[in-house]
Amino acid sequence: MLRPEAANISLHDLSSREWRKCLAGYAKPNTLRASFQLLNTVLPFLGSMAVLLYGAGHADWFAWLMAIPATLFAVRLFVIQHDCGHVSFLRSRRCNETVGRVISLMTLVPFGSWRRAHAVHHATTGNLDLRGTGDITTLTVGEYLAQPAWRKLLYRLYRNPLVMLGAGPFYLLLIHNRMPAPSARRDWRSWVSVLSTNLAASGMIVGVSLITAPFVVVLAWGAVLLLATAVGLWLFRIQHQFEDAYWERAQNWDFRAAAIEGSSFYDLPRLLRWFTGDIGLHHIHHLASRIPNYRLRACWEQNRELQRAKRLSLWGSIKSAKLSLWDEERRKLVSFRRAAASSARERLPRNASCP
Repeated sequence: MLRPEAANISLHDLSSREWRKCLAGYAKPNTLRASFQLLNTVLPFLGSMAVLLYGAGHADWFAWLMAIPATLFAVRLFVIQHDCGHVSFLRSRRCNETVGRVISLMTLVPFGSWRRAHAVHHATTGNLDLRGTGDITTLTVGEYLAQPAWRKLLYRLYRNPLVMLGAGPFYLLLIHNRMPAPSARRDWRSWVSVLSTNLAASGMIVGVSLITAPFVVVLAWGAVLLLATAVGLWLFRIQHQFEDAYWERAQNWDFRAAAIEGSSFYDLPRLLRWFTGDIGLHHIHHLASRIPNYRLRACWEQNRELQRAKRLSLWGSIKSAKLSLWDEERRKLVSFRRAAASSARERLPRNASCP
């Protein structure tokens, strides 16, 4: 569950200048650490995929167990691609773009197109008037209650964790990431990013198919990417979708408040922290996106103020999965049942009494 620590001390007590001074020292890429992280991620990913492809091609069903480490390393690969999109992984912009684009051929997430949508997410997270780009659709209680029955049903299906983590990865992998987002379809750079990724991935499939059957390549690689996408979806959802999150109308929205209050500190077990590149320290990432993933933990440990952020445990995140609507009056994310109960109480006559 969420465990606010030292709640009587506000993270907003520090000025913007103090925050920049505090975090500037961590926003410095280290080529040696970045290179080591690439090696301990790319090589195990390729190795586990090679064993999986070889075993699957020879009808060795035990080889499918390698899909588990391959999935975890694929998640870690995307965290590196994510850092490259923020120009935080390596020192030069060109190196970040090169590494990000190469990794995108393994994750099948178009680097340039995704980077532009993700930048909008960082600039608008928690802003009720600027929802819709690079985020998970979230309706307010009032908006949901005003919808016709069929739209309510569609939204409930969309927010259902089983549907989101079951059908969601297929949609993202096979449709969403195979073409630019509607808001970016007039941008030729987004088309180049998406189409070049699609063509390069097709070429890789053809190349590997010279060694094993095309069906095996598509099945094995597809299974790993679908599982990794499901993990990524869960992380992205839980990082901003928890009870005491932050949502404000545009006139009251504040970037620093959105970063600190609207992003959870997802306190994962040590092994999962490693595979996810400490992305659970999401409040720090949103506060200063130029801090590379391999410096987030040090930043958190050395700054007591950042340790007072809203903490979400693994069990607490599972309990938060039912929360789907933002209650503007209570300033909390609530479940459909809670929203319906509140609406029913509001419809009761104020002078109503029990017989």
